[in-house]
Amino acid sequence: MNFDDLKNEWNAETPEGSHISTDMLKIKQAHTPIDKIRAKMKHEFFYQLFFLAFMAFIPYLASFSTAINQAYLITYAITCGFTAYYFFKFYMFYKNSYDMSMDTRKNILWFYYEMKLNIELYKALTYIVAFLAVGFMSAYLFIEKASVFAKVLTKLSPVYILLNCFITILIIGAITELWAWFYYGKYLKQVKKVVDELDNE
Repeated sequence: MNFDDLKNEWNAETPEGSHISTDMLKIKQAHTPIDKIRAKMKHEFFYQLFFLAFMAFIPYLASFSTAINQAYLITYAITCGFTAYYFFKFYMFYKNSYDMSMDTRKNILWFYYEMKLNIELYKALTYIVAFLAVGFMSAYLFIEKASVFAKVLTKLSPVYILLNCFITILIIGAITELWAWFYYGKYLKQVKKVVDELDNE
């Protein structure tokens, strides 16, 4: 085999080797946003545990009446129930993401879709907790501030009350969507970009 034959064989093999190298580079690029998502999940777990523990002391700090204290305990128990389910799902996903190697497109794709599902659960939990808080505040106003609240309601038109409810829902929704995007979504988009680039190769 002469030098020209060796040169031709080398050139024929180069694109395949280059393709594999490019794929491996893209897979490594996906690790950075995946690692960031994992770190944020870990931090959020402890933040939410602290928040739940703090909520347990609110009745003592606020000196609620017996009726409001019972309403608060019911709200707190429901909140803990929903949060426990969310914690379990998030923990299982977090644990499974470490059990498998993130060195193939299939595994990165699995992470992407599972994280996307967990973000939807995260947003659903946020909506539930927010509306439970609104419900408790309404109960507080009706029970503790009934006379003052009744006077205010008589001065307000039904349209104004409905408009305020609608605006409150919009604000809760906007904050939830923006927070989910800021905390997880932008990193998940980077993972999806890598998957798309691998598909196009």
